[in-house]
Amino acid sequence: MSTAGAPSNTATLDRFHAAVNSGDLDIISKAIDEFVAPDLLFHAPVPMGATGAEALKRVWEVLLRAFPDIRVTVEETITEGDKVVSRNTVTGTHRGEYQGFPPTGKTVTYNEIFILRFADGRIAEIRGIVDALAQLRQLGAVPS
Repeated sequence: MSTAGAPSNTATLDRFHAAVNSGDLDIISKAIDEFVAPDLLFHAPVPMGATGAEALKRVWEVLLRAFPDIRVTVEETITEGDKVVSRNTVTGTHRGEYQGFPPTGKTVTYNEIFILRFADGRIAEIRGIVDALAQLRQLGAVPS
C-alpha cells in the first residue's frame, strides 16, 4: 500500500486538532471547510438533519456548548496509505446542556479512537469510537 500522502495527511490532522483545541467555533468551522471533504462519510452517531462536513460542524457546536474548554490530546497516531488512526484523550468541563443533561460543572476525561481516510489531501471518511459510557458516568448520568 502506498504511503505517498501519509506525512501530509498526518500534518493535516495535526492542524485540524490545533483548530479544535482553539475552542473557537469559527476557527473550527473554517478548519472543517479547509481540511474536510464537503461530502464526508461520517460513521458515528451525529446530530440528525446533517450530513457530510456540516454534520461534523454540528458535532462541534454541541460539544463546545456543553464543554467550552474541551481539549483533544493526541496520544498516538498510526498512518498507513490513505488512512490515519488517531487515539485521543478528551477533557472538558460540563458547563452547558449535553444529551439532555443540565450542566454539572464536572470535569470529564474520556478516550476516543478515529480512523480517518484521506482523499485529495482532505478527510473524506471518519469512523470513530468514543467512550461515551465513561463520559456519562463522570457526569453522573449512569451509575459507576
